[in-house]
Amino acid sequence: MISGSMIRIYSLALTLLLFSCNKQDDITNPSTPSNSNAVPEIFKKIYGATTITSDGNYVYIKTTGQPDHKSAYYGSTNPLYESFSGITFKGNTFSKNPNSIVAQNFTFKIPINPSEASKKSATPLGPIGVSMNGVPFFNQYAGPNQPLAGEIVSFDQYWGHPAPRGDYHYHVEPLYLTTVKFNKSALLGFLLDGFPVYGPEENGSSVKNESLDAYHGHKHATTDYPNGIYHYHVTDADPYINGSGFFGTPGTVTQ
Repeated sequence: MISGSMIRIYSLALTLLLFSCNKQDDITNPSTPSNSNAVPEIFKKIYGATTITSDGNYVYIKTTGQPDHKSAYYGSTNPLYESFSGITFKGNTFSKNPNSIVAQNFTFKIPINPSEASKKSATPLGPIGVSMNGVPFFNQYAGPNQPLAGEIVSFDQYWGHPAPRGDYHYHVEPLYLTTVKFNKSALLGFLLDGFPVYGPEENGSSVKNESLDAYHGHKHATTDYPNGIYHYHVTDADPYINGSGFFGTPGTVTQ
């Protein structure tokens, strides 16, 4: 005769065996693949990317850097070429620089879960982030510690221009994104530290530098991040996109 205690032991052993089998099925069953490397939906909004992949910690955003809007810097045979001789950023009369837009091979490596850096780092010359149409953001300098004052006149009708090797970029508000594609309060892209960049308006009002911190951002809920996140804003005054450096730890960009 089997005692009650033995029945309880057999029952416990069977339960453990079934749990073990189910646990193993969860790991090996191909019908339940891991999504740890899935690209977060927010990064899929970067419509100008040629590819976006993830390793679970970073997203890898590849772009050509070419704007999807008209520019006087495209070659005259390009469908997006548009002659321009009008008034551009901050009331300046456009003066074309000698460069032309050339397709690049950018790969932006950006952290998926950004956090504040314990030690902040300055933004470099060159790409510091990527906009929604795949065009890079540059910082507020034309060269090492050189203000943009001398370059502003060369911003085209959508407030961007190409560097000497043809890499088109925005130092200031990407006017096409804020007035044609989206609006003044829209998500415009991400800096290399993974924190988002928003337009020059918030809750129907213009964002001023005085309402932002030294890194040109602040933290609260947004439409895209209802639980709140630190984010940058473009404004109409220097430093325009970013202030004293990255708020978080930046990823990398190769070209």
